[in-house]
Amino acid sequence: MGDWRIAGFTEVRELGSGSQGRVVLARREDTGTPVAIKYLTRQAEDERARLRDEAVMLGRIRDPHVARLYSLVEGEHGTAIVMEAVEGVSLKRILAEHGALAPEAALTVLKGSLLGLAAAHAVGVIHRDYKPANIVVRADGLSKLIDFGVATPVGRRSRSGTPFYMAPEQWRGEPATPATDVYAAACVFFECITGRRPYPVSASSALMGQHLTAPVPLEGVPEPLHPLLTRGMAKNAAHRPAGARDLVAELEEVAAAAYGADWERRGVHALAGGAVALAAVFPLVASGLSAGTAAVGVTSVLGAKATAVAVGAAVAITAGGAYVAANRDEAPGSTGDAVTFKLTSATYKTRLTEATTQYVTVDGIRDSAKETRINTILRNSADGLVRRWSDESSKYGLHPSGQRWLAAATATLGARGPSLLSVYDELTSPQTTSGYISGLVVAVDLTEGRRLGPRDLLLPSAFTTAGLRALAREITRGDPDGKIPDGSICFGARPLAATDLTREWLGLLPTARGMTFVITEISGLDCDGTERGRQFTVPYARLRSFVRPDVIERATTTRP
Repeated sequence: MGDWRIAGFTEVRELGSGSQGRVVLARREDTGTPVAIKYLTRQAEDERARLRDEAVMLGRIRDPHVARLYSLVEGEHGTAIVMEAVEGVSLKRILAEHGALAPEAALTVLKGSLLGLAAAHAVGVIHRDYKPANIVVRADGLSKLIDFGVATPVGRRSRSGTPFYMAPEQWRGEPATPATDVYAAACVFFECITGRRPYPVSASSALMGQHLTAPVPLEGVPEPLHPLLTRGMAKNAAHRPAGARDLVAELEEVAAAAYGADWERRGVHALAGGAVALAAVFPLVASGLSAGTAAVGVTSVLGAKATAVAVGAAVAITAGGAYVAANRDEAPGSTGDAVTFKLTSATYKTRLTEATTQYVTVDGIRDSAKETRINTILRNSADGLVRRWSDESSKYGLHPSGQRWLAAATATLGARGPSLLSVYDELTSPQTTSGYISGLVVAVDLTEGRRLGPRDLLLPSAFTTAGLRALAREITRGDPDGKIPDGSICFGARPLAATDLTREWLGLLPTARGMTFVITEISGLDCDGTERGRQFTVPYARLRSFVRPDVIERATTTRP
């Protein structure tokens, strides 16, 4: 086992070792990409079978807040897992060096890792070992969840985990649920805020008793944060937020109310500072490798009992009887599929109108149902734009006498994968004064196969009264005009107002260089039947207080 090496990788150095095996930093020989490889000892056949099942299950997780596992290789010498190399430092090390975190930083690291948990919960996976050692903070302040070594499907009974953070139901050996991970996350949050564990006793029996019956500790925690802890650490799982996504929603509401609309920007800045102060121990830096060639950081994952691993593709039998499940090296949040985009055209005719509809289709997603769902969303966006134009133009009687009113819908790509696609559908007609009729934005999460709305793209704090005002100012800052069409006045214009950002005509188009706000007045057609609008593209550097950080990362990780 000790001499075994996976072909195609050059080992750089050992990162750690334990009873379950060892973790090494290595380079892919064909691309030079740094990866972390975890070599496990050889297991009995039933253990190996369970490992394969869990590997395929966990391979479904795609989220920028979860460290990617690229492949599982199993043969006569043992089992190895090839993982994303995360360039950062563990939260455990940050707490050891810096003590308690500022509330904004604690909230930010909790939110990032909770989003990773939410991605796991969405595919039926419970982490069961959420703790500071399994959270990595990068130099940009992004936190990633690692080590699914004791992960389990929802409902499995087990007492696996790290005692300091185990939920009451884990101690009792009851089925694991997403609320089990919520409890551990709340325990870690307490540690981030206070610098100490919620129940610091070391004896197992005493620790069990406190997790089962002791009151939720609140001493040293700012009062506005008490609800997060009292609900998150409730002894009864039914009294906690149902899952990580629910806790994130509560967290964002509490944070914005207590620390203002820009709490997350300040939290990310503080976390990044804490991580950068420890840059000398970043695995790639310490190994003399270029951090720019890695998607993210490496950390040792030889924690408690490695009984599950994850890969990004279905397991296949190869020559010699080994099992290999390989995945492309892709950006964080990737679907893991070789997705391609193309333009397709169709004609939409009525008695009075005729339009050529151009829309984007995706191909290459392994889940055919999800691919169909995505393509339906994209097609409906373009067709819906044409139908709306046809209905409105018929209603207002704006057709030239004796002929159809002609128009063409064109599609412009914004963000282009690997996990986020956005398209601007624009309708134009040679029979209008300006040529422009209307525009519509559609953004799609390629990993989940669903359409994203403004509340999926912007932080909750952006929708507060103060947040909307600040966002409206930021959108038009530096624009010499800064006005939008006024549908009540022929060719009139007025300043952008905060209320405009909550109405139907707001479209958010994430792109690699910034967020484009497409604002079209649709309260009434203009004098020639044209729905005129304005587009404002704002760099992400000016939108850190408004746009969700994971959206920025996914939008800027864009294919050519």
